Amino acid sequence: MRICSTPETLRLNRVLNQGGRWIRGKFRNIRRPSNPQVGVDTSPVEEEPPSSEEEDPLDETLTFDQLLEQSLYEASLVLINRENQLFGKETDDEEQKHPAEEIERLSAERRALEKKIQQTLQQSLSLRLEEVANEAAVQALAALKSAVKAIYQEEVQDLRRKQLKSRTPSSWKELHDSTLRGLVESRMDNPSVAPAGQPGQSSIQLDIQGMGRQLKDDLLLVVNVLKSCYPPEANICQFYARLYHQSLSARLRKIVEFVLDDRDCTFILRWVNEFYPGILKKPELASEIDSAALGQLLPRDLLDNLEEQYLTTQETELSVYMNNALEEERKKLTKGEQPPTEDGCFTCPLAHDVIPIINGMVTVTETVTGSQQKAQRITRQLTDMLQRFKAFQDDIIKQKSKPHVKATLGCVEQFRDVLQRKSHLFPDDVQETCLTILSDMRQSARTCLLSSVHKSLKPQYQKLGTGDWLKKKLVFEKLLSSLENSIQDLEGLAPSCYQAVIGDLHQEVTQEYVKRLLRGEVKLKDREHQQRAFDTVMDNAESLHKLFTSMGSQEEWLKEILTNMAEVLKLQDVPALQMQIVSLGHTYPDLSEKHVSALLKLKSNLSKEDRHKVKATLSDTRKESSQGAEFRPFFSKVVVK
Repeated sequence: MRICSTPETLRLNRVLNQGGRWIRGKFRNIRRPSNPQVGVDTSPVEEEPPSSEEEDPLDETLTFDQLLEQSLYEASLVLINRENQLFGKETDDEEQKHPAEEIERLSAERRALEKKIQQTLQQSLSLRLEEVANEAAVQALAALKSAVKAIYQEEVQDLRRKQLKSRTPSSWKELHDSTLRGLVESRMDNPSVAPAGQPGQSSIQLDIQGMGRQLKDDLLLVVNVLKSCYPPEANICQFYARLYHQSLSARLRKIVEFVLDDRDCTFILRWVNEFYPGILKKPELASEIDSAALGQLLPRDLLDNLEEQYLTTQETELSVYMNNALEEERKKLTKGEQPPTEDGCFTCPLAHDVIPIINGMVTVTETVTGSQQKAQRITRQLTDMLQRFKAFQDDIIKQKSKPHVKATLGCVEQFRDVLQRKSHLFPDDVQETCLTILSDMRQSARTCLLSSVHKSLKPQYQKLGTGDWLKKKLVFEKLLSSLENSIQDLEGLAPSCYQAVIGDLHQEVTQEYVKRLLRGEVKLKDREHQQRAFDTVMDNAESLHKLFTSMGSQEEWLKEILTNMAEVLKLQDVPALQMQIVSLGHTYPDLSEKHVSALLKLKSNLSKEDRHKVKATLSDTRKESSQGAEFRPFFSKVVVK
């Protein structure tokens, strides 16, 4: 909007081209002098046909004082016309003489006009949106528009003055800017409407809230009403936005120079990162104001100090809350209280209490600081809390309190779920460390719960892979019966935990079955015995699969291990054995040479040389193929002597 960066002649042309149409229509209403000065163009632009939007011409008989009350723009044109008559082109030979009284009168009237324009500008923001249709508001807006047009016409005249070196430029544009700056400062110092504060708000919070309310109301007035009083090139909405931004920024800087309590610190951060940007994002304002060009309300160093104070407080509060929640659970255990149940399942309220707090505090912190990464910082204390939770679980396991073990296992799964499903709440290293701790806790709890089951099954385990097992179906049926009875001890687990524990038990029982079989207590000396062993293993695999799937296990792959091993027991041709072992080894890369040797030794009619061929084939194929694919470990947990 300023006209100060090009040579004066070009500047004059630019102002006339951009603003001429907006201001030129009024010139035709001013009387021309009877004898204008030679060499001075008293008609600034070529007249154009009047448009329907132009005001009706005023009575040419009106005095200047009357014009001053009715049209500041017309009054300005009268003075410009008179100035052009008084001052012509100065020459080196002869200085033109001007009547002192006329010059003084012109200066006095210009001062009066300038004062009236300044007063009009100072009333710019006195209107209210809901009152713009009444007669007084319409008159005030007309006066403002007239004042603005006078200011822009004076800019054009200032360029002429500089060209002719006739008079000192009036610089009304600078007056306009400084007047509005003072107006904004005054309104921010004394908001017209006091905010309805919340109970317990500090004076600082009320002051900032009042300034924010004033800023919002005034910018809405500028965008919806005052904008029409200015030409488009004035970009008046952005100009006002910058004034209010600078004013609010200066006041906030003064406030943060003092030591703030945590509530005021939080409030200021929310204004900087949430409330103030929210105002500028209002559709009415966003379409007229480039908020990015305004910059931040506070410099980075001051924001860093506020954020550090806020984040430290949030970290401390979250840590204290989590520790208190864990301590409550420890107290209940010390008193001998049983964990509460929900739908027949033992529960631990720790995760239920802590997780919503973490989620809520991180979400709020991200809003307050404007940064997800900074918000994640407050969850670093979770690692320490889970370490203490693990120690608490260790104490429970030592006391062999299965209800509490089941309750904590459900709690562990809840923590794992939120760490995996809402990873945005945590830094990567915190997430990784916490998941490791929880995995250890889960394994400890499952081992505790399943150790008693395996202990009760030990008598049946001992008969697997023996002659009785091969001859009598009753041996394996007793194992199944004992399993059904023992699994009842797992009641009280949360559904997801129960399914996972049943899956673990399914795998461990299958591994124990394979381990007992590979001990080689039974010798399959001929085709008939090997066929019987095949039938037995296939039948056992099916029965075990049906039992565990009926109880909720989803580990269907375990059945295939037993059926594949049964195929090895049945096959008689060495090439067929080679293919079957290679297939088994490819599917389960943790199948070792010891496992293969133990399995082949069950076939006592297979020569040592043939066993070596089969193992060599597996070894050769593994050398030729890559082992980078993921697989489910099974044989690595089957110890073979």
